[in-house]
Amino acid sequence: MPTSARRISTFGTTVFTEINLLAQQYNALNLGQGKPDFDTPPDIVMQLVRTAQAGQYNQYAPGPGTASLRQAIVDHAARFYGLEIDPAKGAVVTSGATEGIFAAILGLVDPGEEVIVIEPFYDSYVPDILMANAIPVCVPLHPPTWTFGADELRSAFSKKTRALILNTPQNPSGRVLTRKELMLIAELCIEHDVTVIADEVYEHLIFTPARHIPIATLPGMFERTVTVSSAGKLFSATGWKVGWVYGHPDLVQGVLGAHQFVTFAVHHPSQEAVAYALNLPDSYYETFQAMYEKKRQLMLAALDAGGLQSFTPEGTYFVMADYSGVFAGTPLEFTRYLTKEIGVACIPPESFYSPAHAHIGHGYVRFAFCKSDDMLRQTGERLAQLR
Repeated sequence: MPTSARRISTFGTTVFTEINLLAQQYNALNLGQGKPDFDTPPDIVMQLVRTAQAGQYNQYAPGPGTASLRQAIVDHAARFYGLEIDPAKGAVVTSGATEGIFAAILGLVDPGEEVIVIEPFYDSYVPDILMANAIPVCVPLHPPTWTFGADELRSAFSKKTRALILNTPQNPSGRVLTRKELMLIAELCIEHDVTVIADEVYEHLIFTPARHIPIATLPGMFERTVTVSSAGKLFSATGWKVGWVYGHPDLVQGVLGAHQFVTFAVHHPSQEAVAYALNLPDSYYETFQAMYEKKRQLMLAALDAGGLQSFTPEGTYFVMADYSGVFAGTPLEFTRYLTKEIGVACIPPESFYSPAHAHIGHGYVRFAFCKSDDMLRQTGERLAQLR
């Protein structure tokens, strides 16, 4: 009988599938998957509706993305970061940031080359690298402050290193890398002629006093960086799957070369709505950050009620919580217990680590606080049972 390809034989089923089903079965508050339980702002939704009703936007969009969205992407990069990018050659629209990262790896990394990954990592990174027949080399962030060792980072570079995937603000740790940390990464990438694939989907989900610094803005880095972001996190529209990649045209051409044979084009009306959204005034971004600041405080209060220790997230809507004071067991065992007995679902971090470093995540689980304030308050009431 025919069987699946060997390239996917080690992937298995994502842990999100098990936890989501478990949360449904036990009617648990689901703080596992990072999708908001509230809707996209109404004016952005109405822009999508009007575009779909206009008639000419319901067929294929241009493969690289609509002209209006690519212009909005580069305008956004200029407005917030002072970057000058060619909308025609320096930006491509992808089916979410997940496809953008995959297309970047396929388009910029050759088989047998190495890609450095900072872990714990978004769970698609390593499968993407393996499907490109490249080799992941993992550098861990160490709890409780979730920082990397400079020597560990240096030792990860070799003659085979082609790229480094950088995620800041970082999922799942909530860290925002400092200028000093980014400068070290930049110096090593320049020294070893390495391309950076910068996953910046949480670029506007920052909490004072942290500051997001795109690595592409550092000296000598624009020419060797592709930046990936998306509308899903910024506009609470994860179901739209509209992302983008921008950077130097020579690198973006590689991404586009892969993208055209992965999805070819992205949902047309959504692109027009996202172009509108990216041009919203500063007040939108300020309100967005204020909303999540309140949710962060509610999440931290809920963890404290349950006796769980945590690093206060500097960015993203995730927090890694140390449960070792209330439960003796593996992260997966604690997650199952918490879901079944306490009625709160989270995510164990095993899938965020390479086997060599999985022990670093022992004693931790990840909570997503992109949930209603009411759910976060209920979470605190339920977690209090742990005490």
